[in-house]
Formats: sequence, C-alpha cells, structure tokens
Amino acid sequence: MTTLALTASGCVTVHGEREIVPSVTKAEAVEAVKQFTAAYNAADKAYDPALDAGRVTGALGAINQAGLKARSVNYPDGNPQHVPLELSDPKITIPKKAGWPRFFLADVDSNRDRDQGSEDNRWVLIFVRNGPAEVWKATYLTILTPGRIPELKTDQDGYAEPVAVDSGELAVAPRDLSGDYSSYMQSGQPDNFKDGPHTSDWRASRQKEENLPGLSTQYIDQPLDSGDFAPLALATRDGGALVFFTVRNYERQTAAKGVRLKVHPDVKALLTGDVKQTITKERVSSQAVAVPASGVGKVDVLGRLTGMTSAKGS
Repeated sequence: MTTLALTASGCVTVHGEREIVPSVTKAEAVEAVKQFTAAYNAADKAYDPALDAGRVTGALGAINQAGLKARSVNYPDGNPQHVPLELSDPKITIPKKAGWPRFFLADVDSNRDRDQGSEDNRWVLIFVRNGPAEVWKATYLTILTPGRIPELKTDQDGYAEPVAVDSGELAVAPRDLSGDYSSYMQSGQPDNFKDGPHTSDWRASRQKEENLPGLSTQYIDQPLDSGDFAPLALATRDGGALVFFTVRNYERQTAAKGVRLKVHPDVKALLTGDVKQTITKERVSSQAVAVPASGVGKVDVLGRLTGMTSAKGS
C-alpha cells in the first residue's frame, strides 16, 4: 500500500515520490521477467499482439506489436515454428531514484544462442513502470556478448545509480543522443560516435542502396525521445553511462518508369495505400550505447534493435 504523510503545510506527500528508494525488489524484478516471458511466448505462439501488449511498451513494444500484427496476417493460424523463449540466470540491476518512472535492468541468458564461443550472448532488458498502479513492462532490449556489457556502478548495498537525462558529466547528455544519432546517420555529424556496425558501416550500407539501377532510395532519421521512448541511463564504473534511446527511421523507395517494386509479405501486411511508384517504410530503432565521461572519448553503439512498424504505398 502507498503510505501517505501529511506535511506541516497541510500538503499530502506520497511516500516514495520524493524519497530516493530502490525502484523494485529483486524478487519483484525476477517475477516481472517471468511475466514478460510468459506473455511473449503466448503472443509468439498465436501471433496475437494482444497477448503481450500489456507487458511491452516504448521501442520494444512498437517493434514487437508491429511484427506480431504482420505475422498474424500471413499466418492466421499462429506460428508454425514456435519455440518457447526461455530466459534464465537473471542478473538484476536496480537503481535507487525518486519519483516516476522507475526502471530496472535484467541481464538474462536466453535459449536463442549457444552458450560457448562467439555465439554466446545475453539479452539485456530494461523494464519500466510509470506509477504504482501499473505493471512492469519491457521497453528496451539489446542482445550483447557478455564482454560487451559495461560494468555498472553500484553502492555498498548493490544498488545502481541512474544518470539524469541532462547530465553534463558525459560526452553526450542522454537526452541529446536521439537527436545526435539521427543527425549523424543523415550527415555524419556530429562526429561523436565511434565507427562500427551501427554507425559508419550502417551509413555506408545505406549509401550503397541509394541509387541502384531503376531504384532510388531516400533515408530520413528523426528523434523519438518522449514518453516511454525517453532515454534511460545507468552510471558505469568507468565514470560514463550505459544509455538506451530510440530513433525513428524512414526508408522511401521510388521506382523508375517501367520498374515494379517488390513488396515482401511482412511489409504488405502493414501496408496502407497502393504501391504504384513509391513505398515508404517506417521503422523504430532502439540503441544501447556506452557513453564515456566528458572529454574522454566517443559514444560506442553496443547494440541496435530495429523493426518495421508501418508502410505506405503511393
């Protein structure tokens, strides 16, 4: 139950709204992971987005729900290749903070990999809760090899330290990452991201696709940083932060006269309008990044999860 305390001025303060407290207990966090897994499996087996809509939100929710919607059209009888997801060995990181939203990180082992060698990886999930009457929902997911997961800063009781979105102690404030990354993908500026598969390599790949024979492709990237798409950050032991943030990507393909655009079934399932000469695909992309302390270096994009959420033909 929520404890109420009457202040001397007569105002009522909700306990925990201003006090710095752990976001969740470990037992509650582990249970949230179990509830997410159960809902995810039910939705994946039936290809029914309604079955896990209450356990996902933000970037992961947008990607998950659109993917399930597309597959429900193409496989109305459910998933013929369903294999239940298993998440084990949960390593829970709980920050102490005041007010809402509250969040925690779950670093778990899945049955989607091999537990040895270069194919070994971990699912890193962020769960968020916006008020005492709400359930915990998964909002960010990245899949990383164990060695790529930054070491988080914790106090003597094992609790993590959240980083303010406007922190000036980092190379880039968390609230600026969505806009900076969108700008970087468009122009290569600002130059505060390390080269790698999710930065320089991704830009180079898109540039190759821009002018294929008979087909012109344009890319537009936009910040997506409010509500459940807002960035979430935890301090790391090296003085930096592990930050999760979201951007929106558009890919517009225009066919030359006499060239017919190919539409994949998963795209067609989310399509509005008729594809005559152009098709515009909208995607949501979530990134997990290691941001160094101010003046130390560049942002390292550790992982990226991208999924199409809609398409429009004209």
